[in-house]
Amino acid sequence: MALPIMAKATAVWLVDNTTLTFMQIADFCGLHELEVQGIADGDVAQGVKGFDPIANNQLTQDEIDAAEADKKYRLKLKYNAAAEGEEVRRGPRYTPLSKRQDRPASILWLVKFHPELSDGQVSKLVGTTKPTINAIRERTHWNISNIQPIDPVALGLCKQSELDAAVQKANAKRLKEGTALTDEERRKLVSTEQSLGLAPEPELPTAISGLETFTLSGNDEADEEEDDNLLVDADTLFNLPDAPSADDDDD
Repeated sequence: MALPIMAKATAVWLVDNTTLTFMQIADFCGLHELEVQGIADGDVAQGVKGFDPIANNQLTQDEIDAAEADKKYRLKLKYNAAAEGEEVRRGPRYTPLSKRQDRPASILWLVKFHPELSDGQVSKLVGTTKPTINAIRERTHWNISNIQPIDPVALGLCKQSELDAAVQKANAKRLKEGTALTDEERRKLVSTEQSLGLAPEPELPTAISGLETFTLSGNDEADEEEDDNLLVDADTLFNLPDAPSADDDDD
């Protein structure tokens, strides 16, 4: 059943301006009967200004009159042609402010463990934009050195069923195109528990990045000769001079 906008404020207005029962108001606004009773007692929705459903094209006065005359009558939300189809969500997923800082970590996890997902699928799963995805994929994001991959399901940014459906759709598309996952990519697919238990990847300081495989070459023979010179034979080391004899003392 469709509910009115600003349901609690609408309930406040109906409590203050009509003689409808708590059950009728609760049924229309999608609230519990005790919650409506709390509004009437002043314990709930304190400071909430009533929202007139008649002035805002949600109810008619005739509908309210019919409900007041018959306590078993159920209020019906006024049909609004302009609101037709509004229940279908469009555009990117809305992400609460408290979780928006977790989106880069989720994007990095999806890019790393599910490379088959397109930018559009990642965008729909975590509610982000394609430029942000590209920046993390190409490691040009301003905070990339501090981002650790975290499963978006564990962060509450999407449901496991939604992630599974996106992965299956991406795999079906790649199979159709003949670009299915390689064995190496399949080994990267781990469960949520495993990914959360993985040790963080070691990071190299920016100053020495790219020098981890640096070695000196061209002086191997000189180094070997120097090592040979430093080696001391055991007989030479312990070959001490003989003790002076008695004849030597007389001389």
